[in-house]
Amino acid sequence: MTNILVCDDDHEIVDAIEIYLQQEGFKVYKAYDGIMALKVLAENDIQLAIIDIMMPKMDGIHCTMKIRESSSIPIIILSAKSEDTDKILGLNIGADDYVSKPFNPLELVARVKSNLRRYTQLGNMENTTDEALYKVYGLEINDDSKEVTVDGESVKLTPIEYNILLFLVKNKGKVFSINQIYENIWNESAIGADNTVAVHIRHIREKIEINPKEPKYLKVVWGVGYKIEDDTK
Repeated sequence: MTNILVCDDDHEIVDAIEIYLQQEGFKVYKAYDGIMALKVLAENDIQLAIIDIMMPKMDGIHCTMKIRESSSIPIIILSAKSEDTDKILGLNIGADDYVSKPFNPLELVARVKSNLRRYTQLGNMENTTDEALYKVYGLEINDDSKEVTVDGESVKLTPIEYNILLFLVKNKGKVFSINQIYENIWNESAIGADNTVAVHIRHIREKIEINPKEPKYLKVVWGVGYKIEDDTK
């Protein structure tokens, strides 16, 4: 059974989310502030966390930052505001996705399933006869073991970061718009996807580039989109 942490200081919201997740066969662990959430994570095998931003004792931002120090599980941020600043802040500190309040419970469940699917694919360590290796200069992705290295040094990516990078590396030299990247990774229509993709791209650059401001691998084509440099030309 998949274990999900739901953390929000509003008990009614937590209970409502629990009902919908339980209907889909998930086991729900509940917390009402960031400190409680960290305790639940330390004591249980949690596969995904849903965390509200505004909470007492420890807010969702600091809680997410603490989780990211030791875990790459998917994190979905809940925000009471619809402003882009909240969404970008959540993504900046390590969240994989966000849902704005008030939200449709069915949409939240769909996003939970989507993030879990990416996380499961990323963690699939089944043995295969042929390694799926993708290389661009010193950047190397082993899609069998889901390992990324740059000049031999291991790089730790979140599931979404990994999937974006793998998608671009598999299509090196080809330019993709923000909408194309979003639709290929999230498998849904790109509505207001600009900031979401841009934040993840920036995180990837910070992890794989020596100088993110002068990227060697992940480059922007102004007014068009992003691409991974083709090292065969």
